[in-house]
Amino acid sequence: MAQAGGGGGGGGGGGGGGGNKKAEDLQPHPVKEQLPGVQYCINSPPPWHEAILLGFQHYLLALGITVLIPSLIVPLMGGGDAEKARVIQTLLFVSGFSTFFQTLFGTRLPSVVVGSYAYVMPTTSILLGSRNSMFIDPHERFVQTMRATQGALIISGCFQIVMGFFGLWRNVVRFLSPLSIVPYVTFTGLGLYYLGFPTLANCVEVGLPEIFAMVFISQYLPHYVKSKRPICDRFAVLFSVALSWLFAQLLTASAVYDNKPSKTQMSCRTDRAGLVSASPWIYIPYPFQWGSPTFKAGEAFAMIAAAFVSLFESTGTFFATARYGSATPVPPSVISRGTGWLGIGVLFNGFFGCLTGCTASVENAGLLALTKVGSRRVIQISAGFMIFFSIFGKFGALFASIPLPIVAAMYCVLFGYVSSAGLGFLQFCNLNSFRTKFILGFSFFMGISVPQYFREYYQQGSNCGYVYTGSRWFHDIVTIIFTSHATVAALVAFFLDFTLFRENDETRKDSGLKWWEKFSLYNSDVRTDEFYALPCRLDKLFPAI
Repeated sequence: MAQAGGGGGGGGGGGGGGGNKKAEDLQPHPVKEQLPGVQYCINSPPPWHEAILLGFQHYLLALGITVLIPSLIVPLMGGGDAEKARVIQTLLFVSGFSTFFQTLFGTRLPSVVVGSYAYVMPTTSILLGSRNSMFIDPHERFVQTMRATQGALIISGCFQIVMGFFGLWRNVVRFLSPLSIVPYVTFTGLGLYYLGFPTLANCVEVGLPEIFAMVFISQYLPHYVKSKRPICDRFAVLFSVALSWLFAQLLTASAVYDNKPSKTQMSCRTDRAGLVSASPWIYIPYPFQWGSPTFKAGEAFAMIAAAFVSLFESTGTFFATARYGSATPVPPSVISRGTGWLGIGVLFNGFFGCLTGCTASVENAGLLALTKVGSRRVIQISAGFMIFFSIFGKFGALFASIPLPIVAAMYCVLFGYVSSAGLGFLQFCNLNSFRTKFILGFSFFMGISVPQYFREYYQQGSNCGYVYTGSRWFHDIVTIIFTSHATVAALVAFFLDFTLFRENDETRKDSGLKWWEKFSLYNSDVRTDEFYALPCRLDKLFPAI
């Protein structure tokens, strides 16, 4: 950056120094390749007592989507509370191991791996299919639907493994620039808005207190409560959830909801989840516990489309996680390696019967920003909590009974952090370029508008909004891809950035490619090896793809 010159003529040192100081104050903020202010980066763990509490916070956050997906789908499949509790334990069990493997052998970022909401649509399509809906007995319908879902998940897991370990996804990611990363990562957070306030609004009397408490404790209270070590902002999730959960328990005990509609009671009461009574004390999930998986081509194609969407959303989360872990941008080869391990997670989800595939957790990436702790060890501790509470079901069910509006209130804060990580890449782009403005504006608008169009027709149960072919699986594929805000925004931004005169040196500079190039190869920056190298010399056995 240009520095201000000294004072002119015989103005003297004092005048020149004052001129320099004034010019420095007028200069924009300098570009930061690694986010400053992070108190514990990927390789620097906090003290053990703090790491355990932080890991438990990540576990509580991962419970939200883990409970939400089975709670939505299992009743439609014909399952009861016992089946729902068993599916939640299984999903939590596999997610714990997938998280551990991702932090150890995958990207090695502090990423929590959880169930993906992108798989809800194809799973719903499977349970509504004629071959599964024909069963009259609810339990038999549940088992048959689960076996069909397992088969489709196994195929989609193989697809993701091929995309990752064979380097196909690397060849896509390496063409990204900071300009195309901006809408990509931004919509990874903003695109999940329907899990935020709309879910909170199902019970505003416990959801709004949670969001107010979390914002006040994390943002305002640290300015009034001074301590040597940060407490309020670092453990805001524990404090706010405890207060909101206690408030929800008081409302439940005071018979406020006794005459309310059943939907309100399910969202607000702390004793209607049915998980504590239905969960066994000790249960170890095992492969094919529901029987042998069944396979059908149309169902497999729809599930592969969900895996494709999950690739986009996970990659956006990896970029945000690296930023909040104070690491350099993730090289394409490392993202491809992480994608392969996510595929192994989806494969195990299919083996064990988890109803959904897996993805890198967006909300947990936001928690890294809230706590300013991006330590890998904290995430591995949270994986330990996930495995422990999945086996000892009664204890895990207690925490899983937290009302979902409380979890949705936390999402409102944490999804915003992830979307702001995408906006942070604007510092590497030329915002005075009309090309930059067009790509950003068009991709942002289409990322909002196109999914809204497809979502309206999906909610109406209509196939007439776009080309009708009579093939259910074709419409599932189209709907799954184009209802994902992150996928649409990323595809539009990538296509425009790649095709609009990118070979021009000035254009490459405007897009941030001049800065980005040194992070596109694994060995081009010494910090890459520090953050992303596999432990125990495993790089020799599993080289960067």
